[in-house]
Amino acid sequence: MSNFLLTDKVVVITGATGVLGRGFALAAAEAGAKVVILGRNAERAEALSTEIAQKGGESMAVLTDVVDEAQVVQARDKIVAQYGRIDGLVNAAGGNIAGAVITPDQNLFDDVSMEAMRKAVDLNLFGTVIPTFVFGKVIAEQGKGSIVNISSLAAYRPITRVLGYTMAKWAIEGFTKWMAVELSQRYGDGLRVNAIAPGVFLTEQNRALVTNPDGSLTDRGNRFVSGTPFGRLGEPDELTGTLVYLLSDASKFVNGTSILVDGGFNAYCGV
Repeated sequence: MSNFLLTDKVVVITGATGVLGRGFALAAAEAGAKVVILGRNAERAEALSTEIAQKGGESMAVLTDVVDEAQVVQARDKIVAQYGRIDGLVNAAGGNIAGAVITPDQNLFDDVSMEAMRKAVDLNLFGTVIPTFVFGKVIAEQGKGSIVNISSLAAYRPITRVLGYTMAKWAIEGFTKWMAVELSQRYGDGLRVNAIAPGVFLTEQNRALVTNPDGSLTDRGNRFVSGTPFGRLGEPDELTGTLVYLLSDASKFVNGTSILVDGGFNAYCGV
């Protein structure tokens, strides 16, 4: 069906040089979008842009730190100069900050770094808020477009150790709903803001937490798997169908919601 396609839509993806962001970029390009790759790793960004081109797609790479508002504004100006519009924004930048991960051997009240906690909130929350305001201005002026935030299973179920990440993802849930209402009421029904809440996927940020050096699952990894009715971790490409749906006109009456993609983890009581 044509309304599930992204033909000629300009889609900006932050964190596109990460594992999940890369999958998002490839899927959007395959669906017909002109993909803007935002990230901090020049080598990965250029390699991804080349891969998209080799598959017949169109993209541009813009090195950007999403928590630096001035850099995000510069990126927006480059994109508008190149394409003249922005039809979709995927806020995929984020992840755990080492010092904001609380290990069992730490003293909860004495060893936790408040600075690391702030960095985790900065990256995951303001790394979504800043691009939404900067790129959202263009989308609002057009009167049509879709913003997709990346929430987390951690915003539905308290997951041990990742406190900074959890706080930020809970905030993203509220931010998604608030912006969905505000943008629609101010600019009309052509603007939508939704979120995807992934379950447990193997990424660079959590690899050391869920796998051993030999690739086998850690005790924590096994507990995630045993709590998932599908009995396994998610694969990055299993998020892309939901993403393309939310970016496309097929979801044009979907607004202010989060879609869990977790293999049933959140639904499972353990029995």
